[in-house]
Amino acid sequence: MYIASPEGTTGKSMVAFGLLEALASRSDRVGVYRPVVQADRARDHAVDLLTSHPAVDQEYDDAIGVDHQLLLSDPDTAHERILSHYRDLTERYSMLVVLGSDYDDLANPTELTFNAEVAANMGAPVVLVVSGLDRTPEQIASLTAVSVGQFTAHHATPIAVVVNRAPLDALEEVREATAARVEGALVSVIPENPVIMAPTVQEVHDAVGGSLLQGNPEWMGRVAIGTVIAAMSLPNVLSRLTENCTVIAPGDRYDLLPGLIMAQQSGTFPALSSIVLTGGYDVPGEVSRLISGVQQDLPIIASDLSTFDTAVKVASTRGRLSADSPQKMDAARRAVAEHLPTADVLAALEVSRSEVVTPMMFEFELLARARGEKKTIVLPEGEDPRIIAAAESILARGVADLILLGEENQIRARAAQLGHDISEAEIVSPQSEEHLSRYAAEYARLRAKKGVTLEQARERIQDVSYFGTMMVQMGEADGMVSGAAHSTAHTIRPSFEIIKTKPGAKIVSSVFLMALEDRVLVYGDCAVNPDPTAEQLADIAAQSAATAEQFGISPRIAMLSYSTGTSGTGADVDKVREATGLVRTENPDLDVEGPIQYDAAVDASVAKTKLPDSSVAGRATVFVFPDLNTGNNTYKAVQRSAGAIAIGPVLQGLNKPVNDLSRGALVEDIINTVVITAIQAQAEPSPGAGTASAL
Repeated sequence: MYIASPEGTTGKSMVAFGLLEALASRSDRVGVYRPVVQADRARDHAVDLLTSHPAVDQEYDDAIGVDHQLLLSDPDTAHERILSHYRDLTERYSMLVVLGSDYDDLANPTELTFNAEVAANMGAPVVLVVSGLDRTPEQIASLTAVSVGQFTAHHATPIAVVVNRAPLDALEEVREATAARVEGALVSVIPENPVIMAPTVQEVHDAVGGSLLQGNPEWMGRVAIGTVIAAMSLPNVLSRLTENCTVIAPGDRYDLLPGLIMAQQSGTFPALSSIVLTGGYDVPGEVSRLISGVQQDLPIIASDLSTFDTAVKVASTRGRLSADSPQKMDAARRAVAEHLPTADVLAALEVSRSEVVTPMMFEFELLARARGEKKTIVLPEGEDPRIIAAAESILARGVADLILLGEENQIRARAAQLGHDISEAEIVSPQSEEHLSRYAAEYARLRAKKGVTLEQARERIQDVSYFGTMMVQMGEADGMVSGAAHSTAHTIRPSFEIIKTKPGAKIVSSVFLMALEDRVLVYGDCAVNPDPTAEQLADIAAQSAATAEQFGISPRIAMLSYSTGTSGTGADVDKVREATGLVRTENPDLDVEGPIQYDAAVDASVAKTKLPDSSVAGRATVFVFPDLNTGNNTYKAVQRSAGAIAIGPVLQGLNKPVNDLSRGALVEDIINTVVITAIQAQAEPSPGAGTASAL
């Protein structure tokens, strides 16, 4: 697809990045091409951005076409080289994102025509990006109509129009006015996003010619939204702080520094992006010793400029979307995902899904699924640094709403100290009387037959795992993820007592989603049931098939054993044979084979010898292990030896989704598990659809 605009500073690189990510969920061979670049620049920022995407395996030089000067001096040769390289790229990539020119040459009024001609010569459908900044809906619609006319006049086909940077209070008005002037193209409107357009701390630092006095260098990629000039007393400065703002203070106002650092540590004031000290003054030794003794990563920058000149420089610093700022990248993903129907754009392009499914494709597809119907997930271990880091990314990407359990001031202070923005998260104290009284009463009612009194219930509910599980049970959250700091038993025992199994489910079991190099398989049960009976194995198979379908995997079930078909005997084989018969009887619509050995289940050549008439052998996608010992060791062996990404354990069979983390979980593991839980919750009734007593 060819992504173009009729002018500069439209933010088309953001749109290109979002569409590239949508394409990456459909294909493992996605490439980037920019036909024209300015050779007098060290690097083209947009090309750097797109080729930095993890789904793009392409060098910078391979993604660029010709120098802008060649286009001006010898347009015929330029066009020939552009199309020649384009044809070369299409031989190597199944999907290609082509990014139009940037309108840097004010003396060239034919740039829009150039883009239209190149798109037509490539036969590439066009996504047109126009700016809505400082324009009325009618002005935007008129500009769009003229631009679309230019493309169609040169035989290029605009399939979608994206109005970017539109005023937040007029999105629908802009969409309606633009759609009325454009026929046959999708019209989407994306509002102005302060995070994407804001400079980073590094860009502020460079703009003022600063030097970093102290602070974490990793914070230099964080955004700086807004400015506060600290030319007043500390109470008045504190009252004006906003989230992620830059505080500019005269370098000789040493009294402000301790107060600002305390505000950053407290969790009761908005988190800062940096402090800039002006005038070139040295911080006195006593003050330096005071602030260096406080554990904090907030960048403190010194500039030789005056306060006025510093403020002017910071205010005029324009940010750009860059892979160096995870905040901006996540904000861009969210903006495109929430406001641009990428599935409709891909449908208009007639993009079919590849038979190959890489781990990255699977991850992007899961993120898109979670965003499609956003759910609320509770994280009981709210003070864990990994949970806080994951929460920032989840919220920024817009894949779920989050509730963190813990004391609000402590969690927000910890987030500020770590440099994470979790301002969108709801934080609930497990000691909250309003929640405790309701949850204890309901837990006592549910466990009355076990002799649990209200006092006992109240004591138990203060445990974060029970508290979070009750939040799910009461419909105040859609699912729970825990286990980063607690054992598996501690995490899932409350769900057995409170949420219980679905109607028809005999047991609670688990699967791992095993993302191999070119496909995703389902392994069950590898985490919960040590030695399931034949009836339980059949139930695990049915549950695992349903989970596979929920995540877009066509279920073909292999009931694993050390023997294939009728070749072996013994109690263990007989159990699997009986379980296979039960699956066929109870779920005749499922495609199942067993007993079967792993090699016969995955290798077509082995299957041809051992089970030539089987529809599962050689192409199984769901693997049911005979016991926990086999399943747990196999998933770990495949994970470590084959480099597979193991997502899970994903619990199945519960009335509502609860999932467990490893205590060694990484931030990405937590993000993946929250996304999985959110997708599971999409199949359940929304909170408030029923009452707790009816569940």
